[in-house]
Order: sequence, then C-alpha cells, then structure tokens
Amino acid sequence: MVSHRTLMRKLILICIAMFAFGYALVPLYDVFCEITGINGKTSNQPATTRAKVDESRAIKVEFLANRDSSIPWGFSPEMTDISLHPGQIKVVNFIVENPTDEAMVGRAVPSVSPGEAAKYFIKIECFCFTEQPLDAHERRAMPVQFYIDPKLPAHFTTITLSYRLYKNTPQVVGR
Repeated sequence: MVSHRTLMRKLILICIAMFAFGYALVPLYDVFCEITGINGKTSNQPATTRAKVDESRAIKVEFLANRDSSIPWGFSPEMTDISLHPGQIKVVNFIVENPTDEAMVGRAVPSVSPGEAAKYFIKIECFCFTEQPLDAHERRAMPVQFYIDPKLPAHFTTITLSYRLYKNTPQVVGR
C-alpha cells in the first residue's frame, strides 16, 4: 500500500512537470512556426541575401492593419495592395498616428496569410523589428521593405501581410 506521503510527492512532481511543460510550449511553438512557416509568422530578422527577379509571374500582396484596444492610435496601410514580381524589392508605408495627449510606445506583430507562404515573404527592413515610440499627436509613416522569394510555389497568387499593433507597456522588475 502506498503511503500518503509518497502519493503526495508523486502528485507534486507531476504538477511541477506539467507546469514546466506548459511554460516551455510558447517558445517551442514559436520555433516550430519559424521553421515550418505555419501560422503566418515571418522572421523578425532582416534578410541578408537578395533573390533574382522572376518577371514571368506577378504576385498580388494585400496589406491589412489593425490594433489592439489597449492602444488608441490610428493605424492603416498607405495602400491596400500592390502587384510585384517575385524577387522585386518593394517599400510600403503604414501610417500611424497618436491622437492622445501622451507619448506612447507601440509594437507591431506581423502575420502572413496563407501561412505556408510566410517563409517566402522576406522582410529587409520593417518597423515591426523594433518598438515604435510616438509623441502626443505625432503622425508618422513606417516603412516595410520586402520581396517575395522566387521559390514561392506557383499556386500562390495572392499573399496578405497583416499587422496588429499593441501598446508596449514597460516591464516592472521586482514586483
């Protein structure tokens, strides 16, 4: 017969193991998405190489911008879509405006749809790589410079780049 003390130790160890597994899931999921391109996650690092332009086909890229309710900024793409050849570098601006009387910091999180196309959407420069501070009543154009990898499978003719803007709140250490 198992004593209560032994059973309690086993149950506590199981709880600790479950907590550790749950804590590790977020970074593991991020790595999995980065490797497979699932969930539309793009790389948060600028591209280091450039591809040759494939003028035999064109890809339509649509742009969406939305914001979390925690940030009262205006946020929209300068244009709703463009057509480009794979390998062709383009720059598109997203317009952000802080209508409040206080300075704030925002952070944009990108997503590409369909998710399988995310690994072919190559960002050279992007406002999503860093935090975006805006003074009170400031308006700014934030550029994203990108290209579509010519290795993009032919069945993809339209790709959507979407950003969600969040208020970046400072982390308080020691509380």
